[in-house]
Amino acid sequence: MDLFLLKKITSFLLMPLTIILIALILALLFHRSKPQLSFKYLCAGTLLLMISTFAPFSDWVMSPIENNYPVFSRSSAPVDYIIVLGCSHSSDALLPETTQLKTCSLQRLVEAIRIYRIHPEASLITSGSAFNQEFSNAETVKRAAISLGIPEEKILTENFPKDTEEEAQLIAPRVLGTNVVLVTNADHMPRSMTYFQQQGINPIAAPTGHWVKDNHGAKDWGYYTPTAKKLMQTTTAWYETLGRIVQWLKSFF
Repeated sequence: MDLFLLKKITSFLLMPLTIILIALILALLFHRSKPQLSFKYLCAGTLLLMISTFAPFSDWVMSPIENNYPVFSRSSAPVDYIIVLGCSHSSDALLPETTQLKTCSLQRLVEAIRIYRIHPEASLITSGSAFNQEFSNAETVKRAAISLGIPEEKILTENFPKDTEEEAQLIAPRVLGTNVVLVTNADHMPRSMTYFQQQGINPIAAPTGHWVKDNHGAKDWGYYTPTAKKLMQTTTAWYETLGRIVQWLKSFF
């Protein structure tokens, strides 16, 4: 089996929602034959669902991941490249490229354009493979950037990397010895920075798309109600934590 596919399947099986569903299915399967075991599975699945959708818990696990790097303001030296890591999109010829981009890719593009306005001397490097889409994520982000006013000659693409590790390996030779800004989501930034540092690149972090905002401000009652958004946030935090654990283990080999 392809290693990339194996990683995706394994991570899917370890996600909170998958574990919740497995626990609830087991509760149904053992309902008649082993009612006590069934009840334990039901309680475990329900408890995990409640915790994963509870905003204070979700913010508590996400904040330390997102707060590793400050937002980008301005570089003291000219910027050579702004690297926009790939995320996801859905190709649709009837829609503009900005609409084809999923939220994570759009967030990264907007941040890259903001930085480009501060440092117009820089070139953009968009990244990401096509997966099952007609065009690569790198190409789709490039077209969206052009539609938003970035000159085409200022954009380079890396159309083949399937994950962050491959992005670092393929982009590093292009930018070695230059002043680089790395744009990705705040939750993804710690792992991304490590991959680039392993390739001899020390980029300036430009995190975007923060999940947790105004964490110390006053909260109304709605903050404490379970939501699907917080389940997604908890899942993302867990995914990134697993990724960093794997990254740490691989450093020994």
